[in-house]
Amino acid sequence: MNPIQKQNHLYWRAGFGPGPDQLVNPGNFQPGRVFNELLKASEKAPEPFSIIENFAEAMGQNMGEAMQKEQMANTEQTAERRKALQQKNREGIRDLNLAWLNQMVNNPDQLREKMAFFWHGHFACRTQNSFFQQQLLNTIRTHSLSDFGTLLTEVSKSAAMLQFLNNQQNRKNSPNENFAREVMELFTMGRGNYSEQDVKEAARAFTGWGFNLAGEFQFRRFQHDEGNKTILVKNGNFNGDDVLKILLEQPATSTFICTKLYRFFVNDIVNTKHVDWMAKRFFESGYQVKSLLTDMFTAGWFYEKENVGTHIKSPIELWVGIRRQIPMQLSNQQAQLLIQRALGQILFYPPNVAGWPGGKTWIDSSSLLLRMRIPQLLTSTDGIEINFKADDDTEMGQGKKQSGNMNRYKINAQIDWKKAFESLGKITEKDRYQILSAGFLQTEKLPEQIFMEQFIGKDNYLVNMSVALMSMPEYQLS
Repeated sequence: MNPIQKQNHLYWRAGFGPGPDQLVNPGNFQPGRVFNELLKASEKAPEPFSIIENFAEAMGQNMGEAMQKEQMANTEQTAERRKALQQKNREGIRDLNLAWLNQMVNNPDQLREKMAFFWHGHFACRTQNSFFQQQLLNTIRTHSLSDFGTLLTEVSKSAAMLQFLNNQQNRKNSPNENFAREVMELFTMGRGNYSEQDVKEAARAFTGWGFNLAGEFQFRRFQHDEGNKTILVKNGNFNGDDVLKILLEQPATSTFICTKLYRFFVNDIVNTKHVDWMAKRFFESGYQVKSLLTDMFTAGWFYEKENVGTHIKSPIELWVGIRRQIPMQLSNQQAQLLIQRALGQILFYPPNVAGWPGGKTWIDSSSLLLRMRIPQLLTSTDGIEINFKADDDTEMGQGKKQSGNMNRYKINAQIDWKKAFESLGKITEKDRYQILSAGFLQTEKLPEQIFMEQFIGKDNYLVNMSVALMSMPEYQLS
């Protein structure tokens, strides 16, 4: 593996791939130096999204107290207003989706956005309240590189998560176990490290946790169970904060998080020796995410053969990576929603509370063909044909109400090829081919000489070669 591929391995895993100015040969690639550059670029706190200004704009289908307070003339008007608010929420989530995509593409803080993307799947949350979704995204982006304990607490107290996991209905004498179960199973320790009784007792501790109409956390003490609880052999009059503290005291939590990080950033096949080393250091650091990432991205084993070019890019990673490698302006921004839907990953719409499974689930016969066609569609006037199902929330208003309609949509991309290749300077055609091949493909064996010869010396050979390289099956791997 040459230095360009080693460097791009880090750019793809710790971010969304290299930009045009990062195609150049790094010479003696030094993982620590390049990672520190990525870390430094992500030190500044991100600007929060403010697309949806307040809760009143996004009451959506879970209106609760807000709808009860409204004096509607009759049931028909109430239903009509509810439908309008649902549509407004879909539009809000759509706009948030596109805004975050643009951040992933254009922001220099690639490490922060990539970690936020990881946490977005880890703390999977599906709510149709666009204001709550925006709050949760801002929380995750703000704390994505801080200590895991702070992130866990802030997410657990978010209106989006409390609503999604039904803790607003968790009250003394009638505990709802959903929130407590998912905090243990999916956010911290993982299955097999707690009992059903632990879940029941933790649910009692989380009674009274809720939120107001502004999406602010509220502890309703009259709904809280003040009795003693026994959780993971500890006994006391615990509340929700106590439960989170107990969970963080368990080494199993560090192992669970590190295993998931390893699968996401390193390899689907877990090397338990490496994970145990990471988990021990992560636990001892007080769950400092920056320290964990430094350990992982600068370790010698991260760059070993079995970990390079083995990760199937998720739809978001694939699309954002293409946009980063070939700068473009999109006159039809919403075509990106259709690409997400067609490839099976729409931001803010995880399939369930466990998030996207990833790995080989991203690839089947139809999705692979579409994935390989996307680079060609960017440079042609062809459109994407998608057979929509009946309109639902995941279409964000982009679908058709009649199922079975085949619709053609164009990406309409204006690509800045000059910017894409300006870093190549006066490099010879043959050397440009080597750099482009290594820049686009994370494979040990680059295309044969015969592949190069069909482009060298011909008009727009850099453009045609780039499109051809990105259309190869190997481009689906990082």
